[in-house]
Amino acid sequence: MPQKHYTIPVFVPELACPNRCVFCNQQKISGHISIPSEVEIRHQIDEYLESFTAGAHVELGFFGGSFTGIAVEEQIQFLKIAQPYLEKEQIHGLRISTRPDYISEQILDLLKKYNVSTIELGAQSLVEDVLLRSKRGHTIADVENAASLIKAYDFSLGLQMMTGLPGDTLEKTLFTAHRIVALGADNTRIYPTLVIKNTELEELYLTGQYMPLTIEEAVNRVKQVIPIFEAAGIMILRIGLHPSEGLLNGTDLLAGPFHPSFRELVESALWGDLFKPLYKLESGINIEISIPTHQRTMAIGFQATNKKLLEQKFRRVKFTANDTLQNHAFTYRLYL
Repeated sequence: MPQKHYTIPVFVPELACPNRCVFCNQQKISGHISIPSEVEIRHQIDEYLESFTAGAHVELGFFGGSFTGIAVEEQIQFLKIAQPYLEKEQIHGLRISTRPDYISEQILDLLKKYNVSTIELGAQSLVEDVLLRSKRGHTIADVENAASLIKAYDFSLGLQMMTGLPGDTLEKTLFTAHRIVALGADNTRIYPTLVIKNTELEELYLTGQYMPLTIEEAVNRVKQVIPIFEAAGIMILRIGLHPSEGLLNGTDLLAGPFHPSFRELVESALWGDLFKPLYKLESGINIEISIPTHQRTMAIGFQATNKKLLEQKFRRVKFTANDTLQNHAFTYRLYL
Protein backbone atom coordinates (compact mmCIF):
# COMPACT_ATOMS: atom_id res chain seq x y z
CA MET A 1 0.00 0.00 0.00
CA PRO A 2 1.42 3.46 -0.94
CA GLN A 3 2.91 5.52 1.90
CA LYS A 4 0.62 8.25 3.21
CA HIS A 5 1.81 11.82 2.64
CA TYR A 6 0.71 14.72 4.82
CA THR A 7 1.53 18.42 4.88
CA ILE A 8 1.05 20.53 8.00
CA PRO A 9 0.09 24.01 6.71
CA VAL A 10 1.30 27.07 8.58
CA PHE A 11 0.03 30.35 7.13
CA VAL A 12 2.56 33.16 7.24
CA PRO A 13 1.08 36.15 5.38
CA GLU A 14 3.51 38.68 4.01
CA LEU A 15 1.59 41.68 5.30
CA ALA A 16 3.98 44.16 3.68
CA CYS A 17 3.94 42.67 0.17
CA PRO A 18 5.09 45.47 -2.19
CA ASN A 19 2.96 44.15 -5.05
CA ARG A 20 -0.79 43.69 -5.27
CA CYS A 21 -1.93 41.38 -8.04
CA VAL A 22 -5.34 42.15 -9.50
CA PHE A 23 -6.81 38.92 -8.10
CA CYS A 24 -5.23 39.05 -4.66
CA ASN A 25 -6.73 39.81 -1.32
CA GLN A 26 -4.41 37.66 0.71
CA GLN A 27 -6.44 37.90 3.92
CA LYS A 28 -9.60 36.73 2.15
CA ILE A 29 -7.92 33.87 0.31
CA SER A 30 -5.93 32.44 3.20
CA GLY A 31 -8.49 33.19 5.89
CA HIS A 32 -5.62 34.35 8.09
CA ILE A 33 -4.57 37.88 9.02
CA SER A 34 -2.11 37.78 11.92
CA ILE A 35 1.30 36.11 11.91
CA PRO A 36 1.20 33.00 14.14
CA SER A 37 3.40 32.87 17.22
CA GLU A 38 5.96 30.15 17.92
CA VAL A 39 3.69 28.67 20.60
CA GLU A 40 0.76 28.56 18.18
CA ILE A 41 2.85 26.88 15.47
CA ARG A 42 4.22 24.23 17.83
CA HIS A 43 0.73 23.53 19.12
CA GLN A 44 -0.56 23.20 15.56
CA ILE A 45 2.27 20.84 14.57
CA ASP A 46 1.69 18.64 17.63
CA GLU A 47 -2.06 18.45 16.97
CA TYR A 48 -1.54 17.43 13.36
CA LEU A 49 1.09 14.82 14.25
CA GLU A 50 -1.28 13.15 16.71
CA SER A 51 -3.87 12.69 13.94
CA PHE A 52 -1.59 11.21 11.26
CA THR A 53 -1.23 7.57 10.34
CA ALA A 54 1.91 5.93 11.74
CA GLY A 55 4.72 5.64 9.21
CA ALA A 56 3.46 8.50 7.06
CA HIS A 57 5.72 10.98 5.26
CA VAL A 58 5.10 14.38 6.87
CA GLU A 59 6.09 17.83 5.64
CA LEU A 60 5.71 21.21 7.29
CA GLY A 61 4.70 23.93 4.85
CA PHE A 62 4.92 27.69 5.30
CA PHE A 63 2.19 29.09 3.06
CA GLY A 64 -0.08 32.12 2.76
CA GLY A 65 2.34 34.68 1.37
CA SER A 66 5.83 35.02 -0.01
CA PHE A 67 7.94 33.42 2.70
CA THR A 68 11.27 34.74 1.41
CA GLY A 69 9.83 38.26 1.30
CA ILE A 70 9.56 38.58 5.06
CA ALA A 71 12.52 39.75 7.13
CA VAL A 72 15.40 37.27 7.23
CA GLU A 73 15.29 37.22 11.03
CA GLU A 74 11.63 36.18 10.91
CA GLN A 75 12.33 33.50 8.31
CA ILE A 76 14.98 32.04 10.60
CA GLN A 77 12.62 32.10 13.59
CA PHE A 78 10.03 30.10 11.67
CA LEU A 79 12.56 27.64 10.24
CA LYS A 80 14.14 27.05 13.64
CA ILE A 81 10.79 25.89 15.03
CA ALA A 82 10.86 22.94 12.64
CA GLN A 83 14.39 21.75 13.38
CA PRO A 84 13.68 19.63 16.50
CA TYR A 85 10.85 17.86 14.64
CA LEU A 86 13.22 17.13 11.76
CA GLU A 87 15.91 15.83 14.10
CA LYS A 88 13.42 13.48 15.77
CA GLU A 89 12.11 12.49 12.31
CA GLN A 90 8.58 13.47 13.30
CA ILE A 91 8.52 15.53 10.11
CA HIS A 92 10.58 14.67 7.06
CA GLY A 93 10.70 17.85 5.01
CA LEU A 94 10.00 21.58 4.89
CA ARG A 95 8.32 23.41 2.03
CA ILE A 96 7.83 27.12 1.51
CA SER A 97 5.94 29.15 -1.08
CA THR A 98 7.20 32.42 -2.50
CA ARG A 99 7.39 34.70 -5.53
CA PRO A 100 9.78 34.05 -8.42
CA ASP A 101 11.43 37.45 -7.92
CA TYR A 102 12.13 36.66 -4.25
CA ILE A 103 14.76 34.00 -5.05
CA SER A 104 18.52 34.52 -4.98
CA GLU A 105 21.61 32.51 -4.13
CA GLN A 106 21.74 34.19 -0.72
CA ILE A 107 18.13 33.20 0.00
CA LEU A 108 18.69 29.64 -1.18
CA ASP A 109 21.81 29.33 1.00
CA LEU A 110 19.67 30.23 4.02
CA LEU A 111 16.88 27.80 3.12
CA LYS A 112 19.38 25.00 2.52
CA LYS A 113 21.01 25.67 5.90
CA TYR A 114 17.65 25.13 7.63
CA ASN A 115 16.77 21.97 5.71
CA VAL A 116 14.05 23.30 3.44
CA SER A 117 13.37 20.60 0.86
CA THR A 118 10.72 22.09 -1.47
CA ILE A 119 10.24 25.59 -2.84
CA GLU A 120 6.96 26.44 -4.53
CA LEU A 121 6.86 29.45 -6.85
CA GLY A 122 3.68 31.29 -7.73
CA ALA A 123 4.33 31.36 -11.47
CA GLN A 124 0.56 31.66 -12.25
CA SER A 125 1.14 32.12 -16.00
CA LEU A 126 4.10 31.82 -18.35
CA VAL A 127 2.60 34.17 -20.92
CA GLU A 128 3.95 37.72 -20.65
CA ASP A 129 0.77 39.66 -21.45
CA VAL A 130 -1.21 37.64 -18.89
CA LEU A 131 1.37 38.47 -16.22
CA LEU A 132 1.23 42.16 -17.16
CA ARG A 133 -2.57 42.35 -17.15
CA SER A 134 -2.66 40.51 -13.82
CA LYS A 135 -0.09 42.96 -12.38
CA ARG A 136 2.08 40.15 -11.06
CA GLY A 137 5.08 42.46 -10.84
CA HIS A 138 7.52 39.88 -12.22
CA THR A 139 8.43 38.56 -15.64
CA ILE A 140 8.71 35.15 -17.26
CA ALA A 141 12.50 35.57 -17.02
CA ASP A 142 12.13 35.85 -13.24
CA VAL A 143 10.33 32.51 -13.18
CA GLU A 144 12.88 30.86 -15.43
CA ASN A 145 15.85 32.19 -13.47
CA ALA A 146 14.35 31.25 -10.10
CA ALA A 147 13.44 27.75 -11.30
CA SER A 148 16.94 27.22 -12.66
CA LEU A 149 18.56 28.33 -9.38
CA ILE A 150 16.25 26.17 -7.28
CA LYS A 151 17.03 23.09 -9.36
CA ALA A 152 20.77 23.88 -9.25
CA TYR A 153 20.59 23.94 -5.45
CA ASP A 154 18.85 20.55 -5.53
CA PHE A 155 15.56 21.66 -4.00
CA SER A 156 12.32 20.08 -5.13
CA LEU A 157 10.60 22.65 -7.36
CA GLY A 158 6.91 23.48 -7.26
CA LEU A 159 5.38 25.78 -9.88
CA GLN A 160 1.85 26.95 -9.19
CA MET A 161 -0.41 28.05 -12.05
CA MET A 162 -3.75 29.78 -12.51
CA THR A 163 -6.23 29.63 -15.36
CA GLY A 164 -8.75 32.33 -16.26
CA LEU A 165 -6.54 35.32 -15.44
CA PRO A 166 -7.12 38.52 -17.45
CA GLY A 167 -6.11 37.84 -21.05
CA ASP A 168 -5.80 34.10 -20.49
CA THR A 169 -7.20 31.53 -22.92
CA LEU A 170 -7.29 27.76 -23.12
CA GLU A 171 -4.27 27.85 -25.43
CA LYS A 172 -2.32 30.06 -23.02
CA THR A 173 -3.24 27.81 -20.10
CA LEU A 174 -1.94 24.76 -21.98
CA PHE A 175 1.20 26.68 -22.99
CA THR A 176 1.85 27.52 -19.33
CA ALA A 177 1.47 23.86 -18.36
CA HIS A 178 3.97 22.78 -21.02
CA ARG A 179 6.43 25.47 -19.88
CA ILE A 180 6.11 24.29 -16.27
CA VAL A 181 7.12 20.83 -17.48
CA ALA A 182 10.05 22.27 -19.46
CA LEU A 183 11.29 24.17 -16.39
CA GLY A 184 11.65 20.91 -14.49
CA ALA A 185 8.89 21.24 -11.91
CA ASP A 186 8.47 18.30 -9.53
CA ASN A 187 5.00 19.34 -8.37
CA THR A 188 2.31 21.88 -9.10
CA ARG A 189 -0.97 23.37 -7.92
CA ILE A 190 -3.70 24.48 -10.32
CA TYR A 191 -6.09 27.28 -9.38
CA PRO A 192 -9.02 28.73 -11.32
CA THR A 193 -9.18 32.52 -11.00
CA LEU A 194 -11.88 33.79 -8.65
CA VAL A 195 -13.18 37.32 -8.18
CA ILE A 196 -12.52 38.01 -4.51
CA LYS A 197 -14.05 41.09 -2.89
CA ASN A 198 -11.83 44.12 -2.29
CA THR A 199 -9.49 43.34 -5.19
CA GLU A 200 -8.79 45.17 -8.43
CA LEU A 201 -10.34 42.22 -10.25
CA GLU A 202 -13.62 43.05 -8.51
CA GLU A 203 -13.53 46.52 -10.10
CA LEU A 204 -12.70 45.07 -13.51
CA TYR A 205 -15.57 42.60 -13.17
CA LEU A 206 -18.10 45.18 -12.04
CA THR A 207 -17.17 47.51 -14.90
CA GLY A 208 -17.40 44.73 -17.50
CA GLN A 209 -13.67 44.64 -18.22
CA TYR A 210 -13.22 41.09 -16.93
CA MET A 211 -15.42 38.03 -17.23
CA PRO A 212 -14.57 35.03 -15.04
CA LEU A 213 -14.73 31.49 -16.31
CA THR A 214 -17.84 29.48 -15.63
CA ILE A 215 -17.48 26.24 -13.67
CA GLU A 216 -17.86 24.32 -16.94
CA GLU A 217 -15.16 26.38 -18.69
CA ALA A 218 -12.72 26.03 -15.80
CA VAL A 219 -13.30 22.27 -15.60
CA ASN A 220 -12.78 21.95 -19.36
CA ARG A 221 -9.44 23.77 -19.15
CA VAL A 222 -8.03 22.00 -16.13
CA LYS A 223 -9.00 18.51 -17.31
CA GLN A 224 -6.77 19.13 -20.35
CA VAL A 225 -3.86 20.23 -18.16
CA ILE A 226 -3.80 17.09 -15.98
CA PRO A 227 -2.51 14.68 -18.67
CA ILE A 228 0.33 17.10 -19.49
CA PHE A 229 1.61 16.94 -15.92
CA GLU A 230 0.97 13.23 -15.51
CA ALA A 231 2.93 12.40 -18.65
CA ALA A 232 5.89 14.33 -17.21
CA GLY A 233 5.65 12.69 -13.78
CA ILE A 234 4.74 15.99 -12.08
CA MET A 235 2.68 15.57 -8.92
CA ILE A 236 -0.48 17.68 -8.78
CA LEU A 237 -0.78 18.70 -5.13
CA ARG A 238 -4.03 20.62 -5.38
CA ILE A 239 -6.68 21.60 -7.91
CA GLY A 240 -8.83 24.53 -6.78
CA LEU A 241 -8.59 26.86 -3.82
CA HIS A 242 -8.97 25.53 -0.30
CA PRO A 243 -12.65 26.02 0.63
CA SER A 244 -12.30 28.62 3.39
CA GLU A 245 -15.36 29.74 5.32
CA GLY A 246 -15.46 33.03 3.41
CA LEU A 247 -15.57 31.23 0.07
CA LEU A 248 -18.11 28.67 1.23
CA ASN A 249 -20.60 31.20 2.61
CA GLY A 250 -20.03 33.74 -0.14
CA THR A 251 -18.92 36.63 2.05
CA ASP A 252 -15.54 36.87 0.30
CA LEU A 253 -16.44 35.57 -3.17
CA LEU A 254 -18.05 37.81 -5.76
CA ALA A 255 -17.86 35.63 -8.88
CA GLY A 256 -15.91 32.88 -10.57
CA PRO A 257 -15.68 29.08 -10.79
CA PHE A 258 -15.56 28.15 -7.12
CA HIS A 259 -16.80 24.73 -6.05
CA PRO A 260 -15.85 22.97 -2.79
CA SER A 261 -15.31 19.76 -4.79
CA PHE A 262 -13.65 21.37 -7.81
CA ARG A 263 -10.99 18.68 -8.16
CA GLU A 264 -13.65 15.98 -8.14
CA LEU A 265 -15.54 17.82 -10.89
CA VAL A 266 -12.37 17.99 -13.00
CA GLU A 267 -11.38 14.38 -12.45
CA SER A 268 -14.94 13.24 -13.10
CA ALA A 269 -15.00 15.09 -16.43
CA LEU A 270 -11.60 13.70 -17.41
CA TRP A 271 -12.72 10.14 -16.69
CA GLY A 272 -15.92 10.79 -18.62
CA ASP A 273 -13.83 11.65 -21.68
CA LEU A 274 -11.67 8.55 -21.24
CA PHE A 275 -14.75 6.33 -21.11
CA LYS A 276 -16.19 7.61 -24.42
CA PRO A 277 -14.79 4.69 -26.49
CA LEU A 278 -16.75 2.29 -24.26
CA TYR A 279 -20.02 3.60 -25.69
CA LYS A 280 -19.08 2.04 -29.05
CA LEU A 281 -19.08 -1.44 -27.50
CA GLU A 282 -21.96 -3.91 -27.56
CA SER A 283 -24.97 -2.78 -25.54
CA GLY A 284 -26.94 -4.66 -22.93
CA ILE A 285 -24.15 -6.74 -21.40
CA ASN A 286 -22.11 -6.34 -18.21
CA ILE A 287 -18.85 -4.44 -17.89
CA GLU A 288 -16.21 -4.45 -15.19
CA ILE A 289 -13.79 -1.49 -15.27
CA SER A 290 -10.50 -1.68 -13.37
CA ILE A 291 -9.33 1.69 -12.10
CA PRO A 292 -6.23 2.88 -10.16
CA THR A 293 -7.15 2.47 -6.49
CA HIS A 294 -6.82 6.16 -5.61
CA GLN A 295 -8.96 7.13 -8.62
CA ARG A 296 -11.92 4.80 -8.16
CA THR A 297 -14.25 7.43 -6.64
CA MET A 298 -13.23 9.99 -9.27
CA ALA A 299 -13.87 7.50 -12.09
CA ILE A 300 -17.35 6.73 -10.83
CA GLY A 301 -17.83 10.47 -11.09
CA PHE A 302 -19.12 13.41 -9.13
CA GLN A 303 -22.51 12.29 -7.82
CA ALA A 304 -21.84 9.03 -9.73
CA THR A 305 -22.29 10.84 -13.06
CA ASN A 306 -20.05 8.54 -15.11
CA LYS A 307 -21.49 5.36 -13.67
CA LYS A 308 -25.05 6.52 -14.32
CA LEU A 309 -24.22 7.28 -17.96
CA LEU A 310 -22.54 3.91 -18.44
CA GLU A 311 -25.56 2.18 -16.90
CA GLN A 312 -27.62 3.53 -19.78
CA LYS A 313 -25.40 1.50 -22.11
CA PHE A 314 -24.60 -1.62 -20.07
CA ARG A 315 -26.79 -3.90 -18.00
CA ARG A 316 -24.42 -3.78 -15.05
CA VAL A 317 -21.40 -1.53 -14.43
CA LYS A 318 -18.82 -2.53 -11.84
CA PHE A 319 -15.75 -0.48 -10.88
CA THR A 320 -12.81 -2.40 -9.41
CA ALA A 321 -9.77 -0.87 -7.69
CA ASN A 322 -6.42 -2.01 -9.08
CA ASP A 323 -3.15 -1.14 -7.33
CA THR A 324 -1.08 -1.91 -10.44
CA LEU A 325 -2.68 0.84 -12.54
CA GLN A 326 -1.38 4.40 -12.43
CA ASN A 327 -2.75 7.88 -13.15
CA HIS A 328 -5.73 7.54 -15.51
CA ALA A 329 -5.02 4.13 -17.00
CA PHE A 330 -7.86 1.60 -16.93
CA THR A 331 -8.79 -1.81 -18.26
CA TYR A 332 -12.16 -3.42 -18.76
CA ARG A 333 -13.81 -6.74 -19.45
CA LEU A 334 -17.24 -7.53 -20.82
CA TYR A 335 -19.21 -10.49 -19.52
CA LEU A 336 -22.68 -11.98 -19.78
